Amino acid sequence: MHVSDTTTQTSSDPAGLSLTDLRALRQQLQHEDDVVSYARRVAQARLDLVKSELSRRDAGPDADLNAHIGVVLSQHLTGGPARPPRPAEDLSDNPLANELDAVCAEFRFGRLEKLDKTELDSLADAISEFETKVSSDRRERFDRLDALSAELVRRYRDGEADVDSLLEG
Repeated sequence: MHVSDTTTQTSSDPAGLSLTDLRALRQQLQHEDDVVSYARRVAQARLDLVKSELSRRDAGPDADLNAHIGVVLSQHLTGGPARPPRPAEDLSDNPLANELDAVCAEFRFGRLEKLDKTELDSLADAISEFETKVSSDRRERFDRLDALSAELVRRYRDGEADVDSLLEG
């Protein structure tokens, strides 16, 4: 899923959308952000694991990758921007997750301990490139979500939309 998929559908000014379309589009973009955010977090965690393997090697032959995994994964379970919780769903089988899996498979992520330094560096570069692309897509989606939210707020503030309608259907 790339931003252009949604941007094509949403390139018009939010003010020109009906309230129903505005809400539906905002909900769609929020769902897409959930997917993009999931793929980004997984990419960051995998990149951290590659970096941990590189650090482990620098620490010497007796260092253990498993000792680093708990620390690395715990960093991705806390922090991040606060946002309202939305229902969780399994996002592991979506195009972005599949793309990340393909990148990791190509560079043999599952065999970190067997890769030489050059292979680990190539893997880190590939995951980093994926994460950068996803982060850029996410930023564009946030900008679009902000514009839609601002339009909704304007309509409620100016009386063009009734707050009570939020409780309907």
